[in-house]
Amino acid sequence: MSDLFEGIPVQDNMQTVAFYNVENLFDVSKDEHTNDYDFLPTSAKKWTPKRYKNKLRKIGFAISNIGRKETGKHPAIVGLAEVENAKVIDDLLDSKHLDDLDYDYVHYESPDERGIDVALIYDKKAFKVTNSEPFTVHLTDEDGSPDYTRDILLVSGKLDGEFIHVIVNHWSSRREGTKETEFKRLASSDKVAEIITSLRDENENAKIILIGDFNDEPQNKSIVRLVESYGLYNPFETLRSYNRGTVSRFKQWSLFDQTIISSNFFKSSKDEFEYYNANIFDEDFLKTFNGRFKGAPFRTYVGKKYKGGYSDHFPVYTIFKK
Repeated sequence: MSDLFEGIPVQDNMQTVAFYNVENLFDVSKDEHTNDYDFLPTSAKKWTPKRYKNKLRKIGFAISNIGRKETGKHPAIVGLAEVENAKVIDDLLDSKHLDDLDYDYVHYESPDERGIDVALIYDKKAFKVTNSEPFTVHLTDEDGSPDYTRDILLVSGKLDGEFIHVIVNHWSSRREGTKETEFKRLASSDKVAEIITSLRDENENAKIILIGDFNDEPQNKSIVRLVESYGLYNPFETLRSYNRGTVSRFKQWSLFDQTIISSNFFKSSKDEFEYYNANIFDEDFLKTFNGRFKGAPFRTYVGKKYKGGYSDHFPVYTIFKK
């Protein structure tokens, strides 16, 4: 068990829901179905078993401490992005800081061209999964050919007895330009809208939590129209600042990773979870500690140069209280 926040009393009436883009969590074996050439022992990056195990240990340490300062315990639910397959999730849950915790996971292989998926890990004592389903986002390139991206994952279940729905996202990147790729993120936003509509058709009071790397900021159209059209609340709107975020590029911060919740998490009831707070998990151990990128996420690689860090994203989390 981690001792980063040792001695903080456990809050039985609180639970943490988190999200972490773990930056290219690939195993060291060749997979014929994924584009994993960069993450092999023979590649220019020299992705070896030792480096893989080091990353698993570090990611596990980070996950085990998210929300612990407030709740005294590890998170009940963690959405993940950039996992290669089920094996890396198994290896992660077997790693040093997670192997004694009662985590299980939900994962589906997606058609993403990079071979990366989203997944959800959860504490079986706190969360009971009743249903899960992947949703494909259909995109096309300019020439009309399919552009394969990550699926959106819906996981429904009972968190300490209360029925909730968690939607895990990793929307298309801005690599080819923010404006040029906006339509892709709008398509993902539309798919999430469909999922929310379907859930509310079954139960108009469905409690819904969106988590993910949206590759858009809280004020961008893809996020704003979801929030406004579906009566959602985005606590990360107030966390935006010029010197803090989840991703740093060229010394500029972005807040691509967010948690967005349905407004019925503000209805007070002793038997139901309410929104308590949300934050970026940007503890010092997750930061580059010197040099020109001091304070930015401590990455595994910068280009092909191995740095031995965690990820190029900070995790985010939301705490709910009964």
